[in-house]
Amino acid sequence: MGRAAAWDLARQPGVASVRLVDRDAEALKTAEHELGRLLAATAPESSAKIDAARFDLDEGASLTRLLDGFDVMLSCSDYRYNVDLTRAAIEARCHMCDLGGNLFVVEKQLALDEAAKRNGVTVVPDCGLAPGMACLFAAHGVERMDAAESVRIRVGGLPAHPKPPLNYRMLFAVRGLTNEYLEPAEALRDGKIVRIPSLTEAEPIEFPYPFGTLEAFNTSGGSSTLPRTLKHKVRNLDYKTIRYPGHMQAFAGMHAIGLLSEKPVDGVVPRQFTEKLLERSLSDDDTDVALVRVAVDGTKDGKAQRLVYEVIDRHDPRTGHSAMARTTSYPAAVVAYMLGAGAIEKRGVLPGELAVPLGPFVSAVRARGIEVTERWGSVD
Repeated sequence: MGRAAAWDLARQPGVASVRLVDRDAEALKTAEHELGRLLAATAPESSAKIDAARFDLDEGASLTRLLDGFDVMLSCSDYRYNVDLTRAAIEARCHMCDLGGNLFVVEKQLALDEAAKRNGVTVVPDCGLAPGMACLFAAHGVERMDAAESVRIRVGGLPAHPKPPLNYRMLFAVRGLTNEYLEPAEALRDGKIVRIPSLTEAEPIEFPYPFGTLEAFNTSGGSSTLPRTLKHKVRNLDYKTIRYPGHMQAFAGMHAIGLLSEKPVDGVVPRQFTEKLLERSLSDDDTDVALVRVAVDGTKDGKAQRLVYEVIDRHDPRTGHSAMARTTSYPAAVVAYMLGAGAIEKRGVLPGELAVPLGPFVSAVRARGIEVTERWGSVD
């Protein structure tokens, strides 16, 4: 994800320098070389300077020295580091956005709002795919209605050629996947914020050939701050993850017998052990697809209307970026670029739907080759 975001940023006009930061020196060296090669092949007009700096977030050293002279930091790290990274960005007076993924972490980031304002800094959490791009589509749809009633966000990253029994492939950090299945999902029901267990309420969802009938079910984090931001604008809002049929039942079974528990059993933490098995079993060279469908119901010009945003994105052989990397990293890079270029003027720690100019964001996503279709129609 970080490499894809760095490539996207380095090729944008006005970007003078992109710094890659990681704790793995060999990975950094490889990433720096690959990024230079890819830019030469795909964006030879780019004049951005690329450099790399080793830094281990677990070592507790100050990150601010690495941010000196930079306008914005994009965190593609594990979400558990994002609170400390937010503090470092505020101290360094450097804008920040991140890929996010955990509602409780975001709550702690939002609590730093006043400190960010004092230092003239903007921090925008949850800027990836979902949470992120899909949420901004939803906010944009609500903005375009005269009055909105409901929002349904459905998102999934899937292998192009599913293999049983799980019909899944690891497309991002395994910790993020299990987090989505363990933490509760936050939603709006009849105007009230509720928390719903993940891995529940499966529903069928149809996509064009070759996908057919898939399943969507509650998972954590995908709606981000939207239920709270839109509480007084819509009555119902929920987020569900899309998978091939049977996936939810398989993981619900693992959860039920404790395979995702963090309570040690005979010295072994089941969740850690299960995550290692998932990484080993669900990593292959298959390509992937990202599916997004956001439906906003409301009234427009006196009529009941539904506005649907849809994305079907695939692996790009030209860049080597997976569909998940494209739809996660490019939207985050859009927000980072907006922060660096001054297109986001509000200061503080702010949800994306309150900070990011929504129309220009959708246009910028399209400009990166992600096809976003829109359909207006009557409500069923």
